[in-house]
Amino acid sequence: MKKDINLTMLMDFYELTMAKGYFSNGMKDTVTYFDMFFRKIPDGGGFAIMAGVEQLVDYLRTLKFDDEDIEYLRSKKIFDEEFLSYLRDFKFTCDVWAVPEGTPIFPGEPIVVVRGPAIEAQMIETMVLLTINHQSLIATKSNRIVRAAQGRPVMEFGSRRAQGYDGAIYGARAAYIGGCMGTACTISERDFGVPATGTMAHSWIQMFPTELDAFRAYARTYPDNCAFLVDTYNVLKSGIPNAIKVFDEELKPRGCRPKSIRIDSGDMTYLSKKARKMLDDAGYPDCKIIASNALDEYIIRDIIMQGAQIDIFGVGERLITSRSEPVFGGVYKLVGVESDGEIIPKIKLSENIEKITLPGFKQVWRLFDNESGKAMADVITLHDEVIESNVPYELFHPEHTWKRKTIENFTARPLLEKIYDKGQCVYKDRTIEEIRDYCAQSTDELWAEVCRFENPHKYIVDLSEKLWTVRKNLLDAH
Repeated sequence: MKKDINLTMLMDFYELTMAKGYFSNGMKDTVTYFDMFFRKIPDGGGFAIMAGVEQLVDYLRTLKFDDEDIEYLRSKKIFDEEFLSYLRDFKFTCDVWAVPEGTPIFPGEPIVVVRGPAIEAQMIETMVLLTINHQSLIATKSNRIVRAAQGRPVMEFGSRRAQGYDGAIYGARAAYIGGCMGTACTISERDFGVPATGTMAHSWIQMFPTELDAFRAYARTYPDNCAFLVDTYNVLKSGIPNAIKVFDEELKPRGCRPKSIRIDSGDMTYLSKKARKMLDDAGYPDCKIIASNALDEYIIRDIIMQGAQIDIFGVGERLITSRSEPVFGGVYKLVGVESDGEIIPKIKLSENIEKITLPGFKQVWRLFDNESGKAMADVITLHDEVIESNVPYELFHPEHTWKRKTIENFTARPLLEKIYDKGQCVYKDRTIEEIRDYCAQSTDELWAEVCRFENPHKYIVDLSEKLWTVRKNLLDAH
């Protein structure tokens, strides 16, 4: 959808005023380092899911100010012709690193790192945040809902309630990465390969003289993919009896079996139990029961605990908008400036302790226990540090430094991967299925305690001693 749209100007206006300031003060070629990170996991969860990297890659490929952009900026009357000429010839030359899509991520960790000339690195801030924040939010919510379903498939049904068409299209992609089996959003299958499915709305039933007539017409049209919405009038007295009648009279003679029924209102636990017995007694134990209607991870968890006989969940507005907590909250901060080939770390202080930034050019390492295969801890290091696998390593709490632990028999894996090298894309494409499978695998590498919905175990994210010392020195100096 975005192939023919130039999004270069999708930025906060202060990116341009700062760019002009850097240009006028001889700083346009000053090499800077920016980190994107987030401070809080949505819904009080134990982890978030990284998503949106592919769209960030696409955005960076097409950075260019066209004639219309230049004319608009000229009309603002605050940008001189020399600066406008620079923008007209603008070319992206930064290095960019990102944590792969589908990876569990934690607060404070750099998940995107940008190194390059000040104007370029600053200018992309808005789109870096917009792209990663949105899809990571939806992938995280989707992952929670999928885990609540305990192996039962979850469909994303939220297009009509999304915040705009981008929210629907890219939200469906992110939901699939998080673990959903598919979407109701057709364009997301065309553009991203997210499986699109769907059958009928209540209006289909209402268009016919009776519910029975509506079911017959649909069965004759789709005998091999017959799925009925059974709650238009009355689930147990009308919908399911009529569905069974059509299964018997229209499908059986054709040698076909029904796929499913869908319940979109009422008490899902009670109705699904009754529906399951009616279908089984009629000889259709293979007919799936789908539930939809304002579901989320807590409702799904509870009705499963109550014995609901639901095979598939369709989740709409509370997934696609992450209604319970609709902001991811990632930020983009300057962490270093090069001077004579040396990286000068930069820090932002604040009265709010959580807003103090982590200085320097960094890497994130994930340490896995060799016996269980589970992730033990993440360590944020300076970029040139290497954590050797199976070499004893001391973890220590970055605030309460007396809390220390030496670990052995582990494998260390760096998380940040380069996606742009001096402005050239080096991102390795993966199919949406590969990203989704990687997300499921990576989530399984977390301890169950980290995956709790309420009061999850706090996963360890530590600093290397060198990085801790850099931060301490800057705090002391300021």
